[in-house]
Amino acid sequence: MSAPASLPEPPRAIQGRRSRPRTLDAVDAPAEPLDERAQRVLEFERAWWGHSGAKELSIRREFGWTAARYYQVLNAVIDTDVAVRYDPVLVGRLRDVRDERARRRRTRRAGAPGAA
Repeated sequence: MSAPASLPEPPRAIQGRRSRPRTLDAVDAPAEPLDERAQRVLEFERAWWGHSGAKELSIRREFGWTAARYYQVLNAVIDTDVAVRYDPVLVGRLRDVRDERARRRRTRRAGAPGAA
């Protein structure tokens, strides 16, 4: 059997993601389980999709973390292949939201007075 081919390069708009390049064999690799903390974070995020309200308060109650710490953990989790295998739709949506917010921040900075 020949070596699996690499997937094509992503569109330029998403090349800045920190995820590793994927090969076809990465998709077929035996799935390691998602650790309990990562599962809890993803389940919490799934439950919050489309809701408004005091999310920071709920984060503090559920995890005992500040909102900043929660988002650090969430971003680390969604960058893993294990999380993609656990819930590819949710992780893809969260990555898209993160990437769009980063793009908007870059655009605002580029248009700010005094920006080079």
